[in-house]
Amino acid sequence: MNQIQRRRTNRIRIGCKIWKQQQQQLQLTDKDCEGSSGLMAVTVALGSVERSFNFRFPTSCCSSKPTTTTYRPAVILPGLGNNSGDYQKLQLTLKDYGVASVVAKVSRIDWLRNAAGLLDPNYWKGTLAPRPVLDWYLKRVDEAVQEAKQLTQGGKLSLIGHSAGGWLARVYMEEFGLSHISLLLTLGTPHLPPPKGMPGVIDQTRGLLDYVEKNYSKAVYTPQLKYVCIAGRYIQGARLFDNSNVNANVVALPVPVEDDDLQISEIAIVKNLNNSTPTSPTFRARFIGQGYKQVCGRADVWGDGVVPESSAHLEGALNVSLDGVYHSPVGSDNLSRPWYGSPAIVEQWIHHLLG
Repeated sequence: MNQIQRRRTNRIRIGCKIWKQQQQQLQLTDKDCEGSSGLMAVTVALGSVERSFNFRFPTSCCSSKPTTTTYRPAVILPGLGNNSGDYQKLQLTLKDYGVASVVAKVSRIDWLRNAAGLLDPNYWKGTLAPRPVLDWYLKRVDEAVQEAKQLTQGGKLSLIGHSAGGWLARVYMEEFGLSHISLLLTLGTPHLPPPKGMPGVIDQTRGLLDYVEKNYSKAVYTPQLKYVCIAGRYIQGARLFDNSNVNANVVALPVPVEDDDLQISEIAIVKNLNNSTPTSPTFRARFIGQGYKQVCGRADVWGDGVVPESSAHLEGALNVSLDGVYHSPVGSDNLSRPWYGSPAIVEQWIHHLLG
């Protein structure tokens, strides 16, 4: 039995115990629960349980009406090269927590639309702006947002941006408004532009991230609009021509953290203590390190296999690092190679959507 099943089983056990207590308090017998009058009595009792203990009984056996979402719905923004179907399992996991979700409709072939940027002189100068090149993606996001807003009944919603979908969410919020958004949660998003003038480093966004960094609003974590950035520490990269050992023992990071008063302060955290004997970097570590270098300028850093940990954090946001988390749903495995949307990993960040 996995963690989700155990959690649901425990909730049912607790609910049944509470129901027995309510049945005794209301002096309901099994006979009282029969017929239309009995149904009304049961409804009253169940409502008392739900209000008192914030527990919801399954309704599929009692009503054919669709259940309403308990928490604000979420819009999922796919990452570069991903399609909407890659996030179906994540949607099911969110649903188990009572979070309805809508994925922006994107196919893999849609990403070829970005080739339109080749016709813009700014592409070759490395000064490309998000619009109009990415208008097709922003339109899909807005369609998903409008669909999700129908579930909110006038309330707000959350944005979950995976990989490039995280900084594209910032573009959307800047261009389309953010009055209806209360949370931006990013998963393995390369927020920071690569350093300029470094040998062997080419800005793969051709200036897009630099434009976002310079022209769009900074992240400010507030009770009204929360920014949460999740970074994965799946593998440490290595330099291509360096035989020095990969040190996986200690990493200290200054990160903003949330206290009881919803204020942000900075602390240093130490993660991933490992007493294993250091070994020479593998070819895989060197290969992945070259990918890291294109993003942050360094190869010998930790990351999720695609995006370095430091690049996935954003100044002013609540930054979180999770050990053993792989970048993409494609090629992931819930046991040996979990990604940000695997059930066991979602359990570590889901509380941000439930608050």
